[in-house]
Amino acid sequence: MIRLCATEDVPKGTVVSADVDGTPIALVHGEDGVFYAAYDECSHAAVALSEGEVEGCTLECWLHGSRFDLRTGEPTGLPATEPVPVYPVEVRDGDIYVSLTPSNGVTR
Repeated sequence: MIRLCATEDVPKGTVVSADVDGTPIALVHGEDGVFYAAYDECSHAAVALSEGEVEGCTLECWLHGSRFDLRTGEPTGLPATEPVPVYPVEVRDGDIYVSLTPSNGVTR
């Protein structure tokens, strides 16, 4: 697990981008209070998901409006049809850690 930042750096309902050993990560503090990490590129168009909007446990791509379930990486609406990698997140002592091994088996 690799430390990304402190929990206080990511307010609820927001997303920040991080580069973890060359892998772009969108770190999301879901509206459910849980932290999620996803590959920071839409599977439909090569744009950063971290620039999109958080709604519940989903992240919306700002370009065409595809939404991705942050728990599974699956798209919940068109035009995206392919999932994005999602990564395990742990919160320890007020810090957020992520593993670069996708929890949904999707690779980029």
